[in-house]
Amino acid sequence: MPSAFSYLVAVTLLTAPADTPEPAPDPADWTALQEALIAVSIDWEILDRRETRYVFARIEDFEDNVNLIRRRYVELSNAPKLDDCRRFPDHRTVNELLGFNRAYRRYLDARQPMDQDRSAQLGEVLKETDSLYHIWDAVRDARCDYYYVTVRRQALKRLKELLGDDEYRTGTLPPYVPLWRFEEN
Repeated sequence: MPSAFSYLVAVTLLTAPADTPEPAPDPADWTALQEALIAVSIDWEILDRRETRYVFARIEDFEDNVNLIRRRYVELSNAPKLDDCRRFPDHRTVNELLGFNRAYRRYLDARQPMDQDRSAQLGEVLKETDSLYHIWDAVRDARCDYYYVTVRRQALKRLKELLGDDEYRTGTLPPYVPLWRFEEN
């Protein structure tokens, strides 16, 4: 079990600027530091448990691995925690909704040659459909259990940017296709 000092060293190493040169630790200290680096990185959701087979696995790769995790620390510093994804529909449901989105888009593409007099309106509907796809694609990536935690958090970050803070916080998602286009006039 790593000591409190090992955890302090790990936190100090991981929060330093990326690409700061770091000498390899003393081999006698490596095991405790390695465990602390892994534990902190996993706790901060900047390392997936499955990555420990090759990240911080060898002392020879110490500097490269520290810099990798430092860059992730910065990149994901304002990304939501993974627990947020539970507020959104499951991966299977989102896949079905995205399937409908893509089918609707193909339908619109097929209509363009026949409805040339409405090409501006169809172009607008295509843009709306694609924008909705990007939102739901971010939800799908966030809910995909076999993606690494870092990829899922990046998806949540992207989703928050696409939705805006209020909608993200409340878990309010737009429809998966522009349903307002289906209303009869």
